[in-house]
Amino acid sequence: MTKKRRTIALLMDYVGGDYQSDLRFGVERAAEAHDVNLLIAFGETLALPGTAASAQNSIYHLIGSETVDGVIVAAATLCHHVGVEGMREFFRAYPPLPVFSIGMAIQGIPSVIVDNAFGIELAVGHMVDVHGRQRVAYIGGPANNEEAKARADAYWRALAQRSLPPDERLFAFGAFTIDSGRTAMREILERGVDIDALVAANDKMALGAMEELSERGLRVPDDLLIAGFDDAAIARFSRPSLTTVRQPIKRLGAIATDVVMRMLDGEHIDETTLLGVELTCRESCGCGAQASASLVPPGPLTRGGALHLAGQRESLERALRRSVMIPTRLIDGWPGKLLSALEEELSGADAGAGRFLRTLEAILDAARREGAIVEHFQGAITVLRERLRRPYEDGADAELHDALERIWHAARIVVGSASVRTEGEKRLSVELASLYLSWSARSFSTCLSLPVLRRVMTSTLPGLELTRAAVSLYDDDDPERATMKPLFLMEDGRAVEVPEVSFPARLLAPPGFLDTPERKTLIALPVAFGDAEKFGVAVLDNGANELVYDSLRLQLGSAVKAAELHREMVRQVELRERLEQEKIRQESVVAARIQTTLAPEQLAVDGLDLCAVMRPAADVGGDYYDVLPTAGGGWLGIGDVAGHGLAAGLVMLMIQSMVSALTRRDPGASPGKVLSAVNAAVYDNVRSRLQRDEHATLLLLRYERSGRVTFAGAHDDIIVCRARTRRCVCIPSTGVWIGALPSIEAMTRDAEFVLEDGDLLVLYSDGVTEARNAHHEQFGLERLCSTIEAVQSSSVSAIRDRILRDVAGWCASPDDDITLVVARHRALRRT
Repeated sequence: MTKKRRTIALLMDYVGGDYQSDLRFGVERAAEAHDVNLLIAFGETLALPGTAASAQNSIYHLIGSETVDGVIVAAATLCHHVGVEGMREFFRAYPPLPVFSIGMAIQGIPSVIVDNAFGIELAVGHMVDVHGRQRVAYIGGPANNEEAKARADAYWRALAQRSLPPDERLFAFGAFTIDSGRTAMREILERGVDIDALVAANDKMALGAMEELSERGLRVPDDLLIAGFDDAAIARFSRPSLTTVRQPIKRLGAIATDVVMRMLDGEHIDETTLLGVELTCRESCGCGAQASASLVPPGPLTRGGALHLAGQRESLERALRRSVMIPTRLIDGWPGKLLSALEEELSGADAGAGRFLRTLEAILDAARREGAIVEHFQGAITVLRERLRRPYEDGADAELHDALERIWHAARIVVGSASVRTEGEKRLSVELASLYLSWSARSFSTCLSLPVLRRVMTSTLPGLELTRAAVSLYDDDDPERATMKPLFLMEDGRAVEVPEVSFPARLLAPPGFLDTPERKTLIALPVAFGDAEKFGVAVLDNGANELVYDSLRLQLGSAVKAAELHREMVRQVELRERLEQEKIRQESVVAARIQTTLAPEQLAVDGLDLCAVMRPAADVGGDYYDVLPTAGGGWLGIGDVAGHGLAAGLVMLMIQSMVSALTRRDPGASPGKVLSAVNAAVYDNVRSRLQRDEHATLLLLRYERSGRVTFAGAHDDIIVCRARTRRCVCIPSTGVWIGALPSIEAMTRDAEFVLEDGDLLVLYSDGVTEARNAHHEQFGLERLCSTIEAVQSSSVSAIRDRILRDVAGWCASPDDDITLVVARHRALRRT
């Protein structure tokens, strides 16, 4: 049975950033050398207890024996807020797993740190001892960061050792970022103190200080000398290039991995390993580029015109190793190979021609893969040139000197080209990653549901050079029994079916995802939004540019948050719709009750055979009709309130009440006068009291026993089917809507027509004429008249029923109320 491959975890605040990138590289290379899996988990700097950053840090608490065999903690990146005590508490969560700390010495925990104090003493000493500066300012790191504390203490100690008085005005805190360095520099300058040099606790703050000085018109190094700490890549390319304390960051990662592997094998490990640092002088302190190796007096070089290194080869190899820091031992023998190639090149043999440059190119290529700074090999060439240079006295010496100069010149070109090519590849990788991330940001920002998010990840992640991914969301985030369900899975650049399984959150991914036969490096990040909302975990392969992971953490969290907000918004809308529908249903019940209750129970007007009907639609409108008998005749009314529901019913109730009151008080009143009075009251009630804008059509007819009909108002045409001709006549109503204007008196006039014996009078609402069939054709006035004419000799109830049947046959589900009033005039019989 094959032994299961071990897995170690690296915990850090980000995967991007100069320090984090180099540290990760060192751990990765060492993990490859030991043939172990690596799981890199990152969130953010640890927050103080009780603060709200737990969502981004939640990933750290999921790392345990379920997934890894040992844990490396980049403590220097996590401790800014919590300090030593907070980190000590943090480490307690991981035993009995072997645990190792990088950048912070924790009691009882094996650790590796650099000699922070010595590095700052070197930088301050260089400013004072070499350049004669007396007012050296300092920008420190976060107050709770142990490395920052050690460096700050060393600053004060270096001043005291040189009898320079301490001045608190020369000191400011930063946060290891460019912006904080700019702010700290501004703070020091605004105190009005004299300064002639600055040392910063890391390179980014030093570069931020340089930016602030430039904006104020101060030049580095002419007006102020500056030094940083770390020797980050950006330090070499700033203008001016930055003098800095070089710490072996990649080697820190390699040592941490080596130690954890020894701990897994049962070895006892000393608690703390201390690594040395060195000062790299560049333009910002006025020194310019210098070789980092110490030059020692050369020994004998030639014998008979050939190059012989015997007697100083060992010291040359040591000097070359010091000139270039390579993080792993994979190419440890490169100085010997380079010197052997140089001897063979100068031996005169044909086989040796070009051997030195070919060997140098191979070494540069291997060093680039191992994360070395290729530009540092210029220092190696400088070491060789200085160590192998000596005055010549004869032709042989002159020939050797010229040959060496040609080699050094060609070698510098090779190193320069390799350096430019390496930086160009990095820049291209960053540009491509930035371009794809801008595309992915647009795609993720439009994800309003989890299915859409799955589709976006399917199309987006391969473009970011990711081939494996597992994104899982909590279905229970209780700290004691947290579980997750997979949302998205990708293998070999293709999305695969997501299993319907719930698994313990501490597994990080669905069962089987982390178990592959080949060695792998995976990156785990929290899917969270802001500081308080955690949604799940994403586990990704290690193939993308480091920019991708930090950006994806934000994009995935924002997309899941957007989907959650959209889901909640839809739920709220659906709830509101259901409540509104229930409200409308209840209002419709009340409105229908108002309509049917207010309809006259008995239809009796002397001289008229009457029948009527009102059928409310499912969405009850505001149809109105009334029959009010008087001595010698009566009043007929019909109308339709715009809108539906309870409000329309209330307006209809107002109209019915007012019309009834006014006509009872004055049975012989002018229909136009009644309408004008009703309009004024309705307008005031609806607009001022109800704060609504409903209006209504309303037609009032005053019938006299003689057959004379006086009418006013605005509604559908009045239909009169003449008994003599058996044909329908449509009489238009040309008034004004009720409730639309404050006063309609000037626009409302009475009109008349006369009914003869047997004539039919038909009043109707637009629910009849506007009923639509399946082809969206209206029933229409012409079809209504044809129906009336076809049965005009029948009883009024039979005519009403025939109209209703024809409308129902035309439109099975009318969407508006249907109201009909059918009356036949019977003339007085003379005796």
